[in-house]
Amino acid sequence: MTGFSAEWLALREPADARARDAGLTAQLAQLMRERSLTRLIDLACGTGANVRYLAPRVDAVGLAPRTDAGDIAPRVDADGRPNWLLVDNDATLLEAADRFLRDEPAGSRVETQRVDLAAEWGAFEFDRDAVVTASALLDLVSEEWLADLVERCRARRCTTLFALTYDGRMTLTPPDPEDEWICQLVNRHQLGDKGFGPALGPAAAHRVSDLFRAAGYHVRTAQSDWRLLPTEQPLQQSLLEGWAAAAAELAPGDADRCRHWLNRRKAHLASGTSHITVGHQDLLAWPRD
Repeated sequence: MTGFSAEWLALREPADARARDAGLTAQLAQLMRERSLTRLIDLACGTGANVRYLAPRVDAVGLAPRTDAGDIAPRVDADGRPNWLLVDNDATLLEAADRFLRDEPAGSRVETQRVDLAAEWGAFEFDRDAVVTASALLDLVSEEWLADLVERCRARRCTTLFALTYDGRMTLTPPDPEDEWICQLVNRHQLGDKGFGPALGPAAAHRVSDLFRAAGYHVRTAQSDWRLLPTEQPLQQSLLEGWAAAAAELAPGDADRCRHWLNRRKAHLASGTSHITVGHQDLLAWPRD
């Protein structure tokens, strides 16, 4: 699976939290209360941004105490408090998640597990009636992997919340004549193999909705667009540089054209006039009674 640095994840976390749809999160919390759901599994957790966002909103704040041997306490509290399993293939990110989350006040239990969700996916099992969640993951996976994810959720009657799936939309202000060309190249680049086979890229948001509906689930979706302000210069610059690099990779003969576009966009950023909107979708899906 293609990795992401802790620095990039930290840079995007405030924009992610601001963009996410509060209504779907509130409905998840309601479903958890109504259905007595206490197990949450966060796929490709990175440094734990998803649990940091969701935990206070679903009454799942805090961590399990450790024994002197460093073992994590059992997954389910006697009082039914929510408990989390954070899954990622990057040991460094999992260690960062553990450090960050252990500063939270005592509450629900959190444990981590190192799993390569591409190579070891077949051996990884969900708890029955768990909440399965992820942020900024589904546009990276293949059709086959996504279909298997939905089937695993159906078989175990899991409720799901998948946030911030990129849907191919981007708007930059002030506009540039090359913006649309860059966007088309970036969206083609998104279809490359990110470790799971050919990625669905911008098609993932609609495809996951279709698959859950076909599996007999209730499905709700909402836009969760990034709306980046001129004050968010580090994130904007990192994003623009990444887009220019992706475009140049697909169109190496137009590398100068990509570089000139990037320089113009950086000039807008330096002048304090750059606004960027990036389209994302959130999805909540739960089994029918």
